[in-house]
Amino acid sequence: MSIGAVLTQLRPEFPDVTISKIRFLESEGLVRPARTPSGYRQFSPVDVERLRFVLAAQRDRYLPLKVIKEQLDAADRTEEPAAQPARPARTLASVDGLPRAVHFAATAEVRLTREELLADSGIDLAMLGELEQYGLIRPGAAGFYDPDALLVARTVRAMTEFGIEPRHLRAFRASADREVGLLEQIVTPLYRQRDRDARGRADEVVRELAALSVTLHTLLVKAGLRNVAGS
Repeated sequence: MSIGAVLTQLRPEFPDVTISKIRFLESEGLVRPARTPSGYRQFSPVDVERLRFVLAAQRDRYLPLKVIKEQLDAADRTEEPAAQPARPARTLASVDGLPRAVHFAATAEVRLTREELLADSGIDLAMLGELEQYGLIRPGAAGFYDPDALLVARTVRAMTEFGIEPRHLRAFRASADREVGLLEQIVTPLYRQRDRDARGRADEVVRELAALSVTLHTLLVKAGLRNVAGS
């Protein structure tokens, strides 16, 4: 099968899977499709089952790729198929709408003027100035804003109804910058690779790490608030 045919088989069970993801798993040695004389990948049914095992282990058991590869290698040595990991009744990806990697995929660029941002978010010019002062919103080089800036403005506006001011949110900016710095150390070497699939693999890793980072942050805040509530 071609990589496109494999994607079609896996998508119903794993909606987030992409061609870049499959190529990344190949580069990590988790699947080893044959190649045609012209270099095109040819996947066997066994390759598809290996991919299904890897994707299920990541989704349902949150296993790192190193551990999954060890399990597959052990199964190869015994010439027995690796046992498919049982899926728990409730998985992290579905808890309270937490983000998944697909939510961080690049979208078509939308540029908003300052006037459009103010009108759509309901904030005034003074608040926008504070948001920019504290680094919560950063216009692009041409002075335009993206859709995420609009969502930030709307979110902060909602928080101000509880007495929270933009200056109180500097810690959020600092925390986000630290998280981005950590993830940057991981993905920068991937972007520097020179093979033709490197960019796609790096983009896939960025999306997955972003989703995991936001999920962890959300769960930690939830745990902290439970302590505040005494539950």
